Amino acid sequence: MNIVLLEPEIPANTGNIGRTCVATGTKLHLIKPLGFSTDDKAIKRSGLDYWDKLDVYYYENFDDFLEQNNYPKIFMATTKALKTYADVSYDKDSYIMFGKESKGIPEDILIKNKETCIRIPMLKEYRSLNLSNAVAIVLYEAIRQNDFCNMLTEGELHTTSW
Repeated sequence: MNIVLLEPEIPANTGNIGRTCVATGTKLHLIKPLGFSTDDKAIKRSGLDYWDKLDVYYYENFDDFLEQNNYPKIFMATTKALKTYADVSYDKDSYIMFGKESKGIPEDILIKNKETCIRIPMLKEYRSLNLSNAVAIVLYEAIRQNDFCNMLTEGELHTTSW
């Protein structure tokens, strides 16, 4: 799987998303400009000791991302979409993009990708969810659709057994 963050602004969100990506074997694509330095203590604190294990790629802008990844099909998470994240089928190498925390994905990009825009349902009086929570919700649906991509699906107790 591939998570794409378009111009993320908050280091703690990106750190949390990075940790989720490491735990799920997902690549993280960061499209500049970033609202922080990847050396920022907040990103490392939220990513804990996982950041050095993260498969992360950086791009100068959205066009650079498209070119370097051969213009992939991208599911675009937005509160403006007509379909929910559960209405689409994800491949094991799907790209799922999220926009910056303050504005989301620009409408000129969304309008060109109407068929791949997805949303997380929520009450109409609320604007949006936290970015790292939204990524986790959509990513785990994509992973679930792919039989959890060889991930551990059973846990073990510490002092006894099931």
